[in-house]
Amino acid sequence: MAYRRTANVISRMRDNRSKILAAALDMVAEGGWQNAQMARVARRAGVSVGSVYRYFPSKAALFSEVLATVSTRETGVLAQIAETNAKPAFRLRRALSTFVSRALQGRRMAYAMIAEPCEPGIDATKVEWRRKLSETFLKIVEDGQRTGDFYSGDPLTATACLAGALMEPLAGPLAPTEELDEVRVRALSHEITETCMRLVCTPDAACEVEEKEQ
Repeated sequence: MAYRRTANVISRMRDNRSKILAAALDMVAEGGWQNAQMARVARRAGVSVGSVYRYFPSKAALFSEVLATVSTRETGVLAQIAETNAKPAFRLRRALSTFVSRALQGRRMAYAMIAEPCEPGIDATKVEWRRKLSETFLKIVEDGQRTGDFYSGDPLTATACLAGALMEPLAGPLAPTEELDEVRVRALSHEITETCMRLVCTPDAACEVEEKEQ
């Protein structure tokens, strides 16, 4: 007789997998990739090390899932902004400031996602995350070029410049390493956002005026 997993078994397996992934996410957010060793993740999740390997056969597999989970969450937030009917300049500023604010609120995870070395073999997952993020900004840039608010030219190049200007001060070698208080977070978020806006806005566009949401 063929073995059939019962509903309780399937539910328990899904629960264990979710607990392992949640533990890994928390540990990366707290201390980066090196903090999320398989044995430590198992202890945090309340399962055996063997159970971790049952659901994630390697550390690279677990880390890829962490990357994919965070990527889906963050790009989803920005996609909602990009799809609104507001003017392109407003959408771009809103998307940029949202990304920056969320990154500054979770600086350790942001560094892990953007710049921290990780397991060999998951670079493709990081590239995919950057691609999805760029696609969100690309849509806004293309809309702004059509309205004349943004410089004309290759929108892919403009988007690549935006991504670099956005991520370098958040997680690059020149990013601040000190603890940031609320005032400093607001000031840094504003400065990064406005610098990025100046990369694409034409001199005659109303990019410097924060519009009310439409």
